[in-house]
Amino acid sequence: MPKAKTVPAGRARRKKFLKRAKGFVGGRRKLYRTARETVQRAMAFATRDRRDSKSVIRKLWITRISAGAVENGLTYSRLIGGLKKAKIEIDRKILADLANSEQKVFSEICNIAKA
Repeated sequence: MPKAKTVPAGRARRKKFLKRAKGFVGGRRKLYRTARETVQRAMAFATRDRRDSKSVIRKLWITRISAGAVENGLTYSRLIGGLKKAKIEIDRKILADLANSEQKVFSEICNIAKA
């Protein structure tokens, strides 16, 4: 009979991986070895995508600002350049929110950037 090694710790380690593998299909959920490989790969992707999501959100802000600027007769680069020259420091997140929800305020900001 084989000797049992690190039973409580090993079982806990296996349970931890199998718990994280919930929602996977077939053996990826039930079999420890494949579940462990899949979970480790999923965690690597999650780490990568947490960084990537920040750039995706920034691109969305820039798209919204650009659309609002075009409505007010400006390009995105002219708007940002005009704001820098006017020494107005509004980050892209706030500008995108203004362009999306407060069109009157955003058009005033565009007029300042034009001047």
